[in-house]
Amino acid sequence: MLDHKPYHLEDELCFAIYSAQKSYNKFYSEALRQFGLTYPQYITMLVLWEERRPMMIKEIGKRLNLDTGTLTPLLKRLEHNGWITRTRSGVDGRRVYLELTPMAKEKEKSVKEAVSYSFRLIDMDSDEYTTSVGLLHRIAAKLDDLNNTLEDHK
Repeated sequence: MLDHKPYHLEDELCFAIYSAQKSYNKFYSEALRQFGLTYPQYITMLVLWEERRPMMIKEIGKRLNLDTGTLTPLLKRLEHNGWITRTRSGVDGRRVYLELTPMAKEKEKSVKEAVSYSFRLIDMDSDEYTTSVGLLHRIAAKLDDLNNTLEDHK
């Protein structure tokens, strides 16, 4: 087990993750600007492009680890800008389904190509990428487990 002694900011894992996240947001905002998408909107679109079916807000929130309070304004902007449609269930009016518009389907390839092109500029090989993603997922899972345990003991 690591003996963690927080003495220097640059040695903090939390600061490294925070700094990388800020840099990634800026990076993605540049790559996505031509499409009028923000990073949170982009990852929402990725979920819808992956699933290729109408999805409830709750499902998307679970995949993105975002609450409905955060998602709702983001989804309204996506709808306003023509990326998604929102439809209430005929059976249960409380259920709202989100679907890709024809424009979103048409622009999917262009958006993904723009991000892929921009990502190549980072000059990270596939092993580094895979290792980094795996490590960050493991850290997130451990933190989620710990947070759930702490929440259970309140």
